[in-house]
Amino acid sequence: MVYNEYSKFLREKFHEKVYKIPIKVEGLSCPNRDGTCGVGGCIFCGEEGGSFENREGSIKEQVQKNIAHIEDRYNAHKFIAYIQNYTATYMELENFKKTIEEAVMASERIVGVNISARPDFLTDGHLDYLEKLNEKYMVTLEVGLQTPNYHTLVKINRGHLLSDYIDAVQRIKRRGLRISTHLILNLPYDDDLDAIESANIISVLGVDEVKVHALYILKGTKLGQMYLNGEVELISKEEYVDRVILFLRHLDEKVVIGRLLGRAPEENTLFCNWDTSWWKIRDEIIEKMEKEGYYQGQLRKEDSK
Repeated sequence: MVYNEYSKFLREKFHEKVYKIPIKVEGLSCPNRDGTCGVGGCIFCGEEGGSFENREGSIKEQVQKNIAHIEDRYNAHKFIAYIQNYTATYMELENFKKTIEEAVMASERIVGVNISARPDFLTDGHLDYLEKLNEKYMVTLEVGLQTPNYHTLVKINRGHLLSDYIDAVQRIKRRGLRISTHLILNLPYDDDLDAIESANIISVLGVDEVKVHALYILKGTKLGQMYLNGEVELISKEEYVDRVILFLRHLDEKVVIGRLLGRAPEENTLFCNWDTSWWKIRDEIIEKMEKEGYYQGQLRKEDSK
């Protein structure tokens, strides 16, 4: 394979297929929306807080319904609980513990837990608890960076800067926890150099995993209105394919790739993946890398000189 797939990592660690279960926590918000560190949230974020694939019900019900559905279809036996919407680490500590414990105790087949997080909202109390939890379950913090370009971070109203992300990675790694970084490689203010720098920063910090997203534009968001007003211009699908490949070639070969594109329901979006199925674009990336002899980490040695 031309890049280090997440599914391969899970099979090697748990000796069989492992499926991730998305969980939506009711009442959860984000400090970048309620005035704690910003107002209105990121310009691309909708009211669902980045969570589209959740089932209804309590945390326990969501876990058990998902397991029953996936088990029947894919003959799966091990699962990761993913607290997905908004910023899970923004919860008060005791409520956070209760939420995580309800998720992992919902089934004896849970082998790991993934937790959505902002780099600027990770208290020592939350990390200490997760360090202890990591003795029994594989704990991964999914931290949104989106871009290393601090001018872009301000323009998209992220509410944090690159230094906050670097600090978060160091604190997470000191506790032996996994970190998955989320990036958007086609933000309208970024270019190929930002993609290369993203790969360099993730590599030198020893980040375990990266999730790459193509920017989708949701209805009812500030970015959505800017898009309708003709204020933002997006790169083409072909340019995105080339940028992802450039990113991968500069990225350390040990970093696990969680995904190369995101997705959102058609009825919620003004723009998503150039009206192309996400897996078709992924296959285009793989096909071009194989044809050209490209692979993850290919240019990393040059970056390290």
